[in-house]
Amino acid sequence: MQRLIKYIKPALPFLLGLAVLLSSSQFFQLSLANGLAQLLLFALVVCIPTWKTGRMSYVDIGWPLGVALIGLLTWFYSDGYWLRSAIVSAVYLFIGLRMGVAALALLRHGHLDKELPRYQYQRRRWQKANISNTAAMMQIEALVQGLANASFLALPALIIASNPATSFSVFEVIGLALWLAAFVMESVADYQKKAFLTKMRQQGMRHQVCSVGLWRFSRHPNYFAEWMVWNGLVIAALPSWLALYSTADSLLLWVLLGAGLLFTSKIMYTTLVYYSGAVPAEYYSVQKRPGYLAYQQQTNRFFPGPVKSQ
Repeated sequence: MQRLIKYIKPALPFLLGLAVLLSSSQFFQLSLANGLAQLLLFALVVCIPTWKTGRMSYVDIGWPLGVALIGLLTWFYSDGYWLRSAIVSAVYLFIGLRMGVAALALLRHGHLDKELPRYQYQRRRWQKANISNTAAMMQIEALVQGLANASFLALPALIIASNPATSFSVFEVIGLALWLAAFVMESVADYQKKAFLTKMRQQGMRHQVCSVGLWRFSRHPNYFAEWMVWNGLVIAALPSWLALYSTADSLLLWVLLGAGLLFTSKIMYTTLVYYSGAVPAEYYSVQKRPGYLAYQQQTNRFFPGPVKSQ
């Protein structure tokens, strides 16, 4: 029994989140449709390729396409004010398709023919936890990503699109503005990193540490910006969550939905720092780039801040 719990433990919070959504009469239909669609998507795009190749990198295709799917289903199933539903659906479609198309490009150019470092790092975690059945864990980890799309990551869209009010709250404007600013920051960080690597290749310099532009103030400004993208959506969902108070099936359910919004931010922070973001990336960067240790000592890992003096 303890062995079984060890294997399924990563999925438990997301199963609970999905159960909360399915227990709501207001969100049942959309949550059920989204859950089944995510299951089918991940089975075809992630689970089967992972089983055949022994690589988890296909999650990078399935996860963003699943986010886009949330946007599409929200538009068709939502019963709130059409303009609000259209905006949040477009935001999810934009987030998902932008990253999904980029992942498909990596697949087309052969970059997924070997396991990405962040998924190689997962095997180290399993070894440390004395988990030997890696084939089963890869399937569980893939399904956890799908469950995240079916539960907490869908929550801001579902709540926002349920609001029938024709006027917009200042928090909705602030949230969407934060989302846009974070997207711009992420794009700038990606451009700066790409330009730096191109310049280093042209100069014949390998394994250099990018510490220019936004990378001077954070070792992972792109991950920080991605986290702020989701924080913007959570903030934008708060007025719609408050509006649910009078129509929710119970006070407990309303409270759980609000807690789920906060948990969405925590999930993305944990993922981008510890699970598949900063920690796995830096494990390999320290080994590969001679100057990375000094960079770690001078620069904040996640939250942007001034350069530290040695």
